[in-house]
Amino acid sequence: MIEVPEALAELHQEHGGEAGRAFVAVLPERAAQFLERWDLRRTGDAMHGQTALALPVQRADGTPAVLKLQSLDEENAGEPAALRAWDGDGAVHLLEHDPDTNTLLLERLVSARPLSSLPDTREAVRVLAELLARLAARPAPPGMRGLGQITAGLLADAPDAAQRLRDGSERRLLLDCAAAVREVADGSGDRLLHWDLHYDNILAADREPWLAIDPKPLAGDPGFELMPALTNLFDPAETRWRFDLLTETLGLDRERARAWTLGRVLQNSLWHLADGGSGLEERELSIARTLLAR
Repeated sequence: MIEVPEALAELHQEHGGEAGRAFVAVLPERAAQFLERWDLRRTGDAMHGQTALALPVQRADGTPAVLKLQSLDEENAGEPAALRAWDGDGAVHLLEHDPDTNTLLLERLVSARPLSSLPDTREAVRVLAELLARLAARPAPPGMRGLGQITAGLLADAPDAAQRLRDGSERRLLLDCAAAVREVADGSGDRLLHWDLHYDNILAADREPWLAIDPKPLAGDPGFELMPALTNLFDPAETRWRFDLLTETLGLDRERARAWTLGRVLQNSLWHLADGGSGLEERELSIARTLLAR
């Protein structure tokens, strides 16, 4: 029986409440169930991110893999379909999937070497941009949740959120972001988006230098993909350079990409305010001001 890492248990209890505690409680039994069902042998210590438990394992034929156990939610429900659509082209291979629990068996990558470990940050941005271009080249599979629905919710929530901001300049900035999104909302796109491709969601691998993991997939416009590359390893002096490189590498219309990136500022800011924030985060303010000044 596995021992659930204390930090993972705390995250689920903090953010998931009773459902989070219930998920943590069944994790040891669920891990044992899938180790047996898929004939796996554990080969290392448990790892975890914000929500999932990952166990290094070996398949019966000796192939190294990772057993990923996670609760099923709106964000990760499309992960298996996305990984199948990419079929290893720029992303980790999906080896097995249980639809009832959203448990995955994945190709083993080098977890100790995320892209964020590269000493040259600009080279990391280039790698991420090239992976994004490959991933977004695929059409989203049928049934994938769409950016259009998310956009409608953002635009509906923005006016009330802006009224809760005491600072007038922040209020105007949030409404400017909403106005930019409104201009592109009628063409939300049909590409398969990763939606959370930051530098720690790209790992070194044997069959390719770098591969993406942990998608929270959407069907939409690739311009909505750029924000994590700006916020992760954040450097305000690099925002414009990163944005230019990303749009050029992905072959995006710059104004549409700018509008969709401001949409991500809006989304992140609405989440922050819903979590009790009293104002906008400095990182979001910096990125939005840089893009609105273009």
